[in-house]
Amino acid sequence: MRIALDAMGGDYAPEQIVAGAIDAAREFGCEIVLVGDQEKIYRELNKYPDWNKLKISVHHATEVIEMGEHPVAAVRKKKDSSLVVAAQLAKKGECDAVISAGSTGAAVTSALFTLGRIAGIDRPTIATPIPTGHGVTLLMDSGANVDSKPRHLVQSALMGSIYSECVFGIKKPRVGLLNIGEEATKGNEQVLNTYPLLNQMHTINFKGNAEGRDITGGSFDVVVCDGFVGNIVLKFAEGLAKTLLKLMREAIMKGGLLAKVGALLLSPTLKKFAQQIDYAEYGGAPLLGVDGCYIIAHGSSNAKAIKSAIGVACEYVKQDVVSRIRENIEKEEMLADDREK
Repeated sequence: MRIALDAMGGDYAPEQIVAGAIDAAREFGCEIVLVGDQEKIYRELNKYPDWNKLKISVHHATEVIEMGEHPVAAVRKKKDSSLVVAAQLAKKGECDAVISAGSTGAAVTSALFTLGRIAGIDRPTIATPIPTGHGVTLLMDSGANVDSKPRHLVQSALMGSIYSECVFGIKKPRVGLLNIGEEATKGNEQVLNTYPLLNQMHTINFKGNAEGRDITGGSFDVVVCDGFVGNIVLKFAEGLAKTLLKLMREAIMKGGLLAKVGALLLSPTLKKFAQQIDYAEYGGAPLLGVDGCYIIAHGSSNAKAIKSAIGVACEYVKQDVVSRIRENIEKEEMLADDREK
């Protein structure tokens, strides 16, 4: 398996990207192609005496798409950027997957322009795992589409269900539609029109409306929503997790000796809690619906997160998620045609 990794994307590139690639190559044994400024990449690689014994190579790219650039304009203009070149390697069949911690907008644009969509999919969706007390809930969509129509939400539900089953090993994932209440009669026009479509699907296990608290409550395995809403939910969750940890540390420091001793005794439990809510444990979010494996890593990804993202990509390719989505989309469209007759 060969992974194209954008070595110049993210807040800590290329140092943390290269470090994550080294760790992943050691653990997973996959081949990794680091795409970007070869001088900077080799400078980082040479910090590891054994790197040339691993399945790691470098593919030079002269440009970098910055976070503040307009995605479409940047992808069209900077054809030799690390992000675009990485996608081209997958399109040519030279790599099996693409990973980037760069601009999400540019990543989505590059994936669409280069890899294209799976037949039957109107808009690809970012699937982000949200940690719960029972595992993860897959949030569909977390930012790819800000004006989704009911048809797009239906496709997201189907793709999320397949991904949850293939990668997380959940049989018949419970799918929910994010809404302001459980009742089928509640919500705006978008969700009111989506609910009956989901309810009559044969290829998913639709369990009705999910409220905001259900995302982390573990009642659903997949929660579907518009990308505008999903991105707000995701950023709120990230901010809340960081604030809770910060407040906890401050309370311990201000609580005196007893609080510090108590924290020391609880250290293993606190570490486990921090691990559960750490995005680095889950690596990246797949862009479902494009004709290939494209993993979008967090912009602040460290080596641990990059390693995890590579692991996600390996499992995605191994489980042949693209083919599973293609087969089920065709099956659902056939069933829809039968219902119309």
